[in-house]
Amino acid sequence: MTRGNQRETDRQRAQARKAQGKQKDDGLTPEQRRERDAKALQEKAAKKAEQAAGGGATTDSKNKGNAKK
Repeated sequence: MTRGNQRETDRQRAQARKAQGKQKDDGLTPEQRRERDAKALQEKAAKKAEQAAGGGATTDSKNKGNAKK
């Protein structure tokens, strides 16, 4: 029951998949990444609060046309 070169090709495929997962590296330190993410969350929260205070015009597509009559 020899496997030929299947084991070697599987190793190569595994390395290729592992290399694809590493593309998210943005060159930031964890502290810089936390600051960036915190700023984005603050902006998102401010936008949502502004939208809520502006009359409640939402872009929620879940309840469009589903009003019971």
